Amino acid sequence: DLMRGAGMDIPAGLSASDMSTNRFIDYTIGLPGGAETTVALAGVCPSTVVIQTDWFPESEHGGMYQMVGDDYVIDGDQQTTTGSLMASGVDTGVDIQVRAGGPAIGFQNTVAQMYTDTDITLAYADTDSIAFFWDDAPVIQVVTPLDKNPQMIMWDPEVYPDIHTIADLGDAGVTINVFGGGTFMEWFLASGLLSADQVDPSYDGSPARFIAEGNIAQQGYASSEPYDYKNKFTEFGKDVRLELIHDAGFEVYKSALAVRADEIDEMAPCLEKLVPIVQQAQVDFMADPARTNAIIVEAVETIGSYWSYAPGKAEWSTQFQADGGLVSNGPNGAIGDFIDERTNGVLDLMRGAGMDIPAGLSASDMSTNRFIDYTIGMPAG
Repeated sequence: DLMRGAGMDIPAGLSASDMSTNRFIDYTIGLPGGAETTVALAGVCPSTVVIQTDWFPESEHGGMYQMVGDDYVIDGDQQTTTGSLMASGVDTGVDIQVRAGGPAIGFQNTVAQMYTDTDITLAYADTDSIAFFWDDAPVIQVVTPLDKNPQMIMWDPEVYPDIHTIADLGDAGVTINVFGGGTFMEWFLASGLLSADQVDPSYDGSPARFIAEGNIAQQGYASSEPYDYKNKFTEFGKDVRLELIHDAGFEVYKSALAVRADEIDEMAPCLEKLVPIVQQAQVDFMADPARTNAIIVEAVETIGSYWSYAPGKAEWSTQFQADGGLVSNGPNGAIGDFIDERTNGVLDLMRGAGMDIPAGLSASDMSTNRFIDYTIGMPAG
């Protein structure tokens, strides 16, 4: 119309529908959605948002460290990383402190730690742990950066070329070395997937027995140990084969962020803004992890404990999390949400295995999508 109004010589009947089409556009593909539109957290969130993780800094925690600004300070003694809380590069007006877990908190479960230390705003919490602690320390999951639990069982495929699953290990009677007391192992035994005489609960985290004996299976994290056994433990120096606990049928939400149950309504104004920022931080981290992985590696070096974390491992782990579906959108197309049927399925499995959890406890008690922004997810395609 502007061109015709200016007297330009163009065909009289020509219109937009002749010249362009959206026939081939995929409307699920676009730039990440916008935590940046609601980033101001001052006045609705604590002046320092404290996040309690479940282990030393590692790339599985990348979304948390993604939110740490360039003014960060790492306290090796306290095993914390503190800085301005950033939302896609925009200062939210409050600080964030990411705390190491595991030995940093005396190996206490993070759910219990939330009630020991009320300075914690959110803590990592697993479906099974929430169920076990519900009567004394109830918490509610509000966002899950990981869609699949990284825990796995691994074995040497050169020794067992025909074994591809945990069920195969059970059928073959292969010894499986694990930490004692794992919920998933209780279910494996109760379900008949494995037999008690093949499970050895003496694993102490050392690679020595797996490498020396060669013919055993071992628990671990799919986003961690395979790198070490190929690149760090040179006396082994090859790929392992594995199956995720999730893919074997025990589908807990692992390392989801949770709040104390009696504080969720009080915290709602904060969570309405913070949860979408966490979602976007996870998306941003997976898209460009280099800066955040460097912070994670620096934090591990500053802590200076027995745990080590090489830059190459951080890079590999992040890629595996993407390729292995550990970080992915849920069935609703958003990152970080919970599916009630999945959680209720885990509770049913736990009860069926004779585990002591509250009779009336259900997914709607333990997790919520109330604060999830369904426009934020991993890019499609």
